[in-house]
Amino acid sequence: MLLNHISLTNFRNFARLEIDIPSGATILVGANAQGKTSLLEAIYYLTGASASHATSDRQLINFLAQEQPQAFARLVAEVEAHNRIQRIEIRLTLEDQAGERRPRKEILVNGLRKRMRELAGTFNAVLFLPQDVEIVEGSPGNRRRYLDSTLVQADPSYAATLSDYGKVVSQRNALLKNLQDRRNDNHQLDFWDEQLSDLGATLIRARALALHEIERIAAPIQEQLTRNKEDLQIRYLPSYDPLTTPEGQLDLPINTPLDRTTISREEMRKGLLASLRLKREDEFARGVTVIGPHRDDFSLLSKGIDLRLYGSRGQNRTAMLALKLAEIQWLMERTGEMPILLLDEVLAELDSERREDLLARILPARQAVLTAADLSMFADSFQQTASVWHVHAGTIAPGPPAS
Repeated sequence: MLLNHISLTNFRNFARLEIDIPSGATILVGANAQGKTSLLEAIYYLTGASASHATSDRQLINFLAQEQPQAFARLVAEVEAHNRIQRIEIRLTLEDQAGERRPRKEILVNGLRKRMRELAGTFNAVLFLPQDVEIVEGSPGNRRRYLDSTLVQADPSYAATLSDYGKVVSQRNALLKNLQDRRNDNHQLDFWDEQLSDLGATLIRARALALHEIERIAAPIQEQLTRNKEDLQIRYLPSYDPLTTPEGQLDLPINTPLDRTTISREEMRKGLLASLRLKREDEFARGVTVIGPHRDDFSLLSKGIDLRLYGSRGQNRTAMLALKLAEIQWLMERTGEMPILLLDEVLAELDSERREDLLARILPARQAVLTAADLSMFADSFQQTASVWHVHAGTIAPGPPAS
């Protein structure tokens, strides 16, 4: 996987940027708010047209351009995968709708219009951010978004299923609210139950398999990063669990490994459908769908301890680093291509040993882009193998900043 060229117009800090991206490692050096992170965000946006730093696509359009009557942003990239060169173009425009300017997105691959979910798998990247520790420590939604964004890059069909599932949950929730006062019509839910359980079973099985495979890769990386002092387990916590505890048996402790990959998709579908019907009265009372992949979670454990609850900041950073490094190898195994690596000010968060370990793992990558405010974060030997660019006020120039 290579990103040969990227062109930006009115994207974040960049009014205009046209640049070739070299293979190997590239270091972007500059002060804060100059455009380093904006370039990484633009590159990662190509993976699925979903912003990593913004809550709305509107925020991606350059703030000066937003004042124009026809506000827009445009990304164009030439990418290479499986010995094939493709052109990805994403256009964002602000359009007047009901008295409000709302963003509209258009995606083209080789000149043909595509839906967001059809972009999946065209270009793959792994993004390292200082705030990634929130995947360990934050809400279940953070972990679901991380898992979904990883799976979407490896399996375009997962993107389609996830999109369809979200629409079914929205339709089902609307119907639940409408039926709250006339529950005798609840047979109307049967169709949506079938749809939700069919799509949900596909998501559950894909997530269970992905986490099982990623754990296999992440565990030895965690041991290496901690000099064999800590291990790492990943536990999938599905809202509907196909491995239910038999009646009369005590729940298994959280550190007991469960393998859900042996359960067929059809078994999961039937079990989720039955669970939906058992939860119906509770759902009428609450007016929302209470069970399904949209409420899934997973946890990271070390020596049987849930890091979200009891891990130190340092432990959680190391676990997240192991997870991200495992993501690289997992995507390579799944797709046959090494993803582009994007690291945003990550080295500043690590001690010297972790820095050395991370840079050693980056060296074999076909392409990596790293940002830093201070070039001294990188060992001289790494700098000699990398391209160094200076970023200032939305412009990029070869060479380090003037001292």
